[in-house]
Amino acid sequence: MGRHIKSILIAASLLVILSFAILVVNQTTQVVSLAANMHPLLGKAAAWGLAAVYAVLLLAPLFIILRLPKALHPPGDSGTPEYDRFIHRLAGRLKKNPKLKQLPLSTSADVEAAIKCLNRDADDLIKTSAGAVFVTTAISQSGRLDAITVLIAQVRMIWQVAHVYNQRPTLRDMLHLYANVAGTAFVAGELNDIDISEQIEPVVTSVLGASLTGSIPGIANIAGIVTNSILTGSANAFLTLRIGIIARNYSGALIKKERSLIRRSAGLEGARLLSVIVMNSAGRITKSIMNAAAKKPGEISRNMLRSTWGKISGKKKPAGDSVP
Repeated sequence: MGRHIKSILIAASLLVILSFAILVVNQTTQVVSLAANMHPLLGKAAAWGLAAVYAVLLLAPLFIILRLPKALHPPGDSGTPEYDRFIHRLAGRLKKNPKLKQLPLSTSADVEAAIKCLNRDADDLIKTSAGAVFVTTAISQSGRLDAITVLIAQVRMIWQVAHVYNQRPTLRDMLHLYANVAGTAFVAGELNDIDISEQIEPVVTSVLGASLTGSIPGIANIAGIVTNSILTGSANAFLTLRIGIIARNYSGALIKKERSLIRRSAGLEGARLLSVIVMNSAGRITKSIMNAAAKKPGEISRNMLRSTWGKISGKKKPAGDSVP
């Protein structure tokens, strides 16, 4: 599946590049022809001038990328000279972090303590992003809009996590981080390692038991929409947590780990954090939906719970509705 998607993306990229090249050649020919009609020498000057501009625009980014400092890659073993050099370079980077000005960074133990401090800041950022995704997608109930919202939130979150560990990450650092996060979080069969429904079901069950019980007039009429909203928000928040934790593990890694291990540990930790987010935000979701239901009491779908749980467990879902 992943190979087919890669082939499609490559073909689409080549089509875009070819179309752009044809457009540039066409416009360049028109400009040169217009200049040549005024004077032959002016036409030659325009042709050579545009060629020089194109060469600079094409080669300058490549030159800048090649001159960028190499990204820090953690070694696979702590008892090697490569590890000592890595710790030395990492300590030099961490000294520029204003959050660590009061911490010593002379030994590997100091570096480990500093990374743990940054991990706590990254955890707060990840939970904040996942909480925003939970509330937004739970209330929105728009599959395509939710997909765009979640994607933007996750890209922004990875950027923010990178800046927690490295105040001024280079382009190469960011490309390396995004590539590793995407390769770890979105590989084929990643959801087989951790069943999302198994992680979300106990959390949602406990929340619904706490938020929907009680003698509230008309509660049976809005139970379906509340359940659907919490399930949708929980699924999106869980995936956001996993991606954020993967980005944190790569950004603060001192030893290189296998992708499968990072993916599984991120899923387990994400499930633990999800329960806190859902418990803290379920009340807001329930209150918002109850207010909306009071204004439009007849607009509640009986199939919303079934369709949402189908999206999470991998069953057939209605067209046009998706959870990232």
